[in-house]
Amino acid sequence: MTASPAARPPETAPLLVACALGIEHLALRSGSRAGAPSPVTVLRTGMGPKAAERAVTRALVDPVLRDAAVLATGFCAGLAPGMHPGDLVVAEETRDGHGSTPCVDPDLLVKELVRAVPGRTVHTGPLTGSDHVVRGHERGDLLATGAIAVDMESAATLRAAGGSATRPVAAVRVVVDAPEHELVRIGTVRGGLSAFRVLRAVLPAFFEWHRSLLLPRR
Repeated sequence: MTASPAARPPETAPLLVACALGIEHLALRSGSRAGAPSPVTVLRTGMGPKAAERAVTRALVDPVLRDAAVLATGFCAGLAPGMHPGDLVVAEETRDGHGSTPCVDPDLLVKELVRAVPGRTVHTGPLTGSDHVVRGHERGDLLATGAIAVDMESAATLRAAGGSATRPVAAVRVVVDAPEHELVRIGTVRGGLSAFRVLRAVLPAFFEWHRSLLLPRR
């Protein structure tokens, strides 16, 4: 079950898009901002859950972002067989050792991502957190928990945001490696470049998700 955000005017509902890596930040900064319904901040948090939690907590103290919707994004490792670099993952919830955080309107995000990046496969399910890069047998162990993908920052980002009826949260990740396509260094192989291009194209889908949160709820 997902939370239902309360309607609020656009000028009081900015969007905070959080990512960890410089290459992710570059992709998002170079993406189109056309159609953004309200102020958008792209925050580079740094790598790992502790860095993400600190950066998001600090950012949301700013009065401009105090009521911001928060969306965690960037690259991830796919866990399920058949996943490929450039596939998209929309979290139904994020998980880590501290618990889980439900995401708002994942179905709408799927719809908008299919429109923004036609031809790309979109997977939905739990997105789990890790404090290190996952390799080898760890993928199978995490898949057995029901998770479909893993990254190091999304769960911490959404936990720090404190997702609730007054702060919608979501997580969208681009698969950069998968069980049959393990990546050694981002950007040096075809899979990394494919994931970069997809991440650069997804901002319009984030804007449409955010725009829907600003509409009156019946």
